[in-house]
Amino acid sequence: MPTNAPPIIAIATGDPAGIGPEISMKTALDAGVRALCHPILVGDPGVMARHARACGIGADMQVVERISDVDFRKGRLTLLSCPTSENFAFSEASAASGRASLAAASAAIKAALLDQADAVVAAPQNQTSIAMAGIEFDGYPSFVARETGLGRDDVYLMLCFGDVKIIHCTLHVSVREALSLITREHVLHTIEVADRTLKRLGTENPRINVGGLNPHAGEGGLFGQEEVDIIKPAIADAKKAGIDVSGPFGADTMFHRKDCDAFIVMLHDQGHITAKLLARNATAGLAIGSPILFSSVAHGSGHDIVGKGVADPTAMIEAVTRLAMAGRVSAAKLR
Repeated sequence: MPTNAPPIIAIATGDPAGIGPEISMKTALDAGVRALCHPILVGDPGVMARHARACGIGADMQVVERISDVDFRKGRLTLLSCPTSENFAFSEASAASGRASLAAASAAIKAALLDQADAVVAAPQNQTSIAMAGIEFDGYPSFVARETGLGRDDVYLMLCFGDVKIIHCTLHVSVREALSLITREHVLHTIEVADRTLKRLGTENPRINVGGLNPHAGEGGLFGQEEVDIIKPAIADAKKAGIDVSGPFGADTMFHRKDCDAFIVMLHDQGHITAKLLARNATAGLAIGSPILFSSVAHGSGHDIVGKGVADPTAMIEAVTRLAMAGRVSAAKLR
């Protein structure tokens, strides 16, 4: 493909019993998305046809076995086939749907690793279905890490909405386990990955604010020593490396600051509560630190509205748009 060609974004269609197929098709058909990139759906052809009929989505779909078979000149909706042998009932959790959702994500990631796609965006999966399938899964970042040969704690979640970006030092673990993961080295690595990713997304000189772990960022040691012993030294290390980073700030007040391009939080809820209050159902999650660029939506699989044609694709459109506007993705630049 010519270097000036639009990027190819692989869209893994998510839980086949949920709204993933619907919002994936709506996203791939969005005029703004199609003006920026070549979207390619990844999923089961039968599942996609059934959701299209139920939701009243009329589209001429070309099904391909390999991305190299796609003829982008025809402007048709494209599906990279990831077939299953199962029948999925709308709105029902099942081991089969759990396996299918991650199979589609795995196929999309493989395409990106082979440089057949420039980035991956995944529709929502269903945690219950994946658990029923007996698959270890605590969120897309650790899944991406596993699929790309990295340690589970080496890929981080960046929540994005509007101009706000929130990076999590720890994610889907107990608070007790999170405390053991918050080390000087791990906090520094989080800052470094955030800085590199922001630059790749177009921020030339990123400014990063880091939140504390304890109330009031420890209040100088009165409410905990983690800020003094771990977080401040990690920030100092990052500054020595030339990164524009400040903190630690109290997590309850940090998000009022306007002097930065991204925030780093220590715990899952410190970032997720903020994002879901400020941008309900419009937040995209970006898995950062792996050889590929991978994004997902931060809302659920919507089993209560499956097949009704009312699912809102805003978060997925934003996720695809964000990656497409970054231009052609170079995996080496994200390392």
